[in-house]
Amino acid sequence: QVQLVESGGGLMQPGGSLRLSCAASGFTFSNYRMGWYRQHPGKEREWVAAIASADSTTNYADSVKGRFTISRDNAKNTVYLQMNSLKPEDTAVYYCSAHTDFVRFWGQGTQVTVSS
Repeated sequence: QVQLVESGGGLMQPGGSLRLSCAASGFTFSNYRMGWYRQHPGKEREWVAAIASADSTTNYADSVKGRFTISRDNAKNTVYLQMNSLKPEDTAVYYCSAHTDFVRFWGQGTQVTVSS
């Protein structure tokens, strides 16, 4: 059974940091590209960051570049999103995704709220 379980969300003041984790099971984690997406209230889900399966090459949306860092630990079947210099506009539900050219899995999401 495929599972992606996000954790680490919560309430943070602007300028603060949070680290999201996504624990994967039920598939060969090291073979999958991993990504983080987010969904603001009333808006469509948007891509945030991605990390390749083979060489861990990373890519970021312009809105988070320089502030967020995606990483993976294939030994622990876990992908992380380190979020620094948080802004109120980062408030969203954050989703973990695992995909190949043929299939995509989603986690259930974790809420991140940035507010003073």
